[in-house]
Amino acid sequence: MISSRPATRTALSTVAANVIVSSRLTIQTSGAGFTDLTGEVVKFVNDARAREGAVTLFIRHTSASLTVQENADPSVLRDLMTALDRFAPEDAGWSHDTEGPDDMPAHVKTMLTATSLQVPVLNGELALGTWQAIYLIEHRARPHRREVVLQFAGSAG
Repeated sequence: MISSRPATRTALSTVAANVIVSSRLTIQTSGAGFTDLTGEVVKFVNDARAREGAVTLFIRHTSASLTVQENADPSVLRDLMTALDRFAPEDAGWSHDTEGPDDMPAHVKTMLTATSLQVPVLNGELALGTWQAIYLIEHRARPHRREVVLQFAGSAG
């Protein structure tokens, strides 16, 4: 069924992009699971004096990834980990196991999720929805040191 309800949108906002600001964020994970990066990205936006534009995040690893997900109910994150484990179980008969039985499943989970994200910045704030947060997903069982490149492109003031 096709809805014929009219859509609404705000007035257009136009700015001249005059700045690109970059930084590297290092995160120590505690093993498989989600790490909320939202606060660190907010600090980056504030430090960059970002007004209008976009923040890009890029994780420099092949066994961890990035996502925007719900931040209200922790059971969502547990269920997402369960789903990823079902999509890429350790006992699937992988031939690549150089770094252990969780190595190849971690690569598959990264391929199923994302290594980069882009979040709009409007009026100096991340344009995330009410229940959204930015997460690093560690796909390996043991703790790792992960690096995420942050880059803002747009107008600053």
